[in-house]
Amino acid sequence: MNEAAIFLVAALAGSVAAATGFGIGSLLTPLLAVTLGTRLAVAVVSVPHVVGTAVRFWRLRTPPDRRVLWTFGLASAGGGLLGALLQGWAENPWLTVVFGGLLLFTCLGELLGWVERMRFTGALAWVAGGISGFLGGLVGNQGGIRSAALLGFDLRRETFVATATAIALFVDGARVPLYIWGQREDLIGQAPWIAIATAGVVVGTLAGGRVLGRIPEVRFRRVVAVVVGILGMLMIARGAVDF
Repeated sequence: MNEAAIFLVAALAGSVAAATGFGIGSLLTPLLAVTLGTRLAVAVVSVPHVVGTAVRFWRLRTPPDRRVLWTFGLASAGGGLLGALLQGWAENPWLTVVFGGLLLFTCLGELLGWVERMRFTGALAWVAGGISGFLGGLVGNQGGIRSAALLGFDLRRETFVATATAIALFVDGARVPLYIWGQREDLIGQAPWIAIATAGVVVGTLAGGRVLGRIPEVRFRRVVAVVVGILGMLMIARGAVDF
């Protein structure tokens, strides 16, 4: 692991998030987990995640849907708080396997078309909001489930992106303080990597959207899905070895 690799992957992650609304945790966390372990990697990535999400939200010109934000969003924040609390008690092998499984699910969902057909409505939408926040707090991977749940609210595209980004900030606001409180010494030790990853995410968020907008969306999403799937298999293998 070196600083250049961290910066490049962080910039790619920020670019992916700028184009799709999520992806920072899915790409950056597995890279750092190889060296740091999943639990610490989730905490480390939460810092560039919240900064990149804030920058993305600042650049949006459409306000979020307040009704969804203060209901679904709060449910997600509560789930994020619970996930962050349990993350402090969980063992690394379990976190690694769970995270790898979520990455594989995301990969298969995209390649097989599940993501496009997933719709959560009514009570299921609120449950999905809580689950997505919980996964965000536990393993840092929440965007796919949150987006599927938000599809049930029939929001315009611009409002959808703004609302999803604002909810991600809610979840980060709930989980990041717990990570800092519970792992502050470890995070201080990783300050250089945090700074590099944060810089990369910001650069990718600011510049990546324009570049990625020229790539056909279907091809881009499939390439990302394959990369995420490979990372998922590596995470599962790592967790199995640690048991």
